[in-house]
Order: sequence, then C-alpha cells, then structure tokens
Amino acid sequence: MFAIAIAIGAYFLFLVVLFAVQSNLLYHPDRTVQDPVLSGLAMMQPIKAESADGLELLSWYAKGQPQQPIVVYLHGNAGNIGSREHKVRPFLDVGFGVLLVGYRGFGINPGKPSEEGLYADARAALSILNKDGDRKRLIILYGESLGTAVATNLAVELARAGTPAAALILEAPFPSVTSVAEYHYPFVPVKWLLKDHFDQASRISRIFAPVLIFHGDQDKTIPIHLGKALFDKALTPKQSKWFTGAGHNNLFDFGAGELSVKFIQQIKSQTL
Repeated sequence: MFAIAIAIGAYFLFLVVLFAVQSNLLYHPDRTVQDPVLSGLAMMQPIKAESADGLELLSWYAKGQPQQPIVVYLHGNAGNIGSREHKVRPFLDVGFGVLLVGYRGFGINPGKPSEEGLYADARAALSILNKDGDRKRLIILYGESLGTAVATNLAVELARAGTPAAALILEAPFPSVTSVAEYHYPFVPVKWLLKDHFDQASRISRIFAPVLIFHGDQDKTIPIHLGKALFDKALTPKQSKWFTGAGHNNLFDFGAGELSVKFIQQIKSQTL
C-alpha cells in the first residue's frame, strides 16, 4: 500500500509540474534579432503593427507583383520569422506578395505567446495590408504546424466579417493541441490540464474557401493521422497531399513549395 501511495503521489506531482511548464513545452521561440538581409530575404521589409492589447509587433512584408496574390504566412511554435526563408522563397520567386507574421514573444517582439495572443497577432499583422489597399488582392492564408490553427481561426474571422480569404493552406495540421498532447502523453488527462487548445477541428467546417492540406507520413511531432482527421472535417473544395517519407520539418524537400504555388495559381485562375 505504501508503494502504491508513493506512486500515486509521484504521478500527481508529475501532473502539477506538467501543468506549470506547459507553455515551455508548447512554445519554443527564438528570441534573437531577425534581419531580412541576413536571413536571405532582402526583398522583404520590416514593418510593425500594434495588437489589440497594445503590443508593437514586427513582421516582414514583400508586396510582390501588384496583380498577384498575397500569402499571409503563419509559422509554427519554434524559431521566428528569420528562420522561414526556405518556406516563403517559392512564393516570392513567382512574384506573390508575402506577409511573414511575427508573433509576440518570438524574435524581438514583446510579450509571451498564448493562443489568444497569437490570434490577436495575426489580426494585427493583417491590418498592414490595409495601408496600401493590398487587401483588395487575393489573400491566401498559410499555416505551418501550430500556425495552422492560427490560420484557420483567422479564416473564420475573415469570413464572418464578409472579407473571406481566397484559400487556406495547412502544412502538417491537427484537430487540436489536445489531440497532439494525447498522442505524446497517452497516460495524462491532457484535456483537463491544457490552457491553450487551438481547436481548429471546430472551426474548419465553417470555412468555405478552398483548402489544401499536406502532411508527411513519417511525422513524429504531429502524426499524419491527425492531419487526415482534420482534412475529413474540411468542406469541399479541398485537396490533400500525403508525402511518403517526409517528416515534420522537411516537407519542402518533397515538393510542398511547388504544390502550394500550383494550388494558389489555380485559385487565381478561377477568379479571373
């Protein structure tokens, strides 16, 4: 009995520690200074926008060619905008505009990341496009990993406001952070512990814009069955690509960039 009591006590202590450090497990920001030139993105300009809660946040923006779509890129839970050169390069090379959204707590941006905070940061960055009338161009929302939930939430908000995005691209997505945590911690009651849920499964069925979802079958961070589960909940028109041999961070080595560009070009051709 004593051994059982010790085991139960240790388990509950583990849960308390897990609850206390969950933000450190979910968010892995790189707090170094970002520079577009040093990052290989000299064509992008640093630009700041203020979030609804008063944070001045740095993003990078390249207008691209006037008649081309603008890709609003929402990155994942690690690094910062300075580590996404290889992800946005395919869009820049064909003349698309790119808004590389900077989050609170990432790079030099103030604040600490949170679910509602990242949603607010995406709204703030999108306001940048209002200044030169660029919101009149086709807006493509692109989410990467954790950023897929930010992109999906923004897509729902834009649709509700009557200014829907032209399309939504999701790289290695998931139904919710709860589903990912349950995969990694099957012995933990994660749904009772999590503060940030990023529940995009409840939102994606409210998006009528075309959706592209792709995932690697060797992804150990967010397993492919979670991406497929989200795809099943998406409305048509929708497309998917399940990359054989790809993991979580190397999808562009398997042609994800070319796939995304072709998808956007299809969307553009359908609007002419």
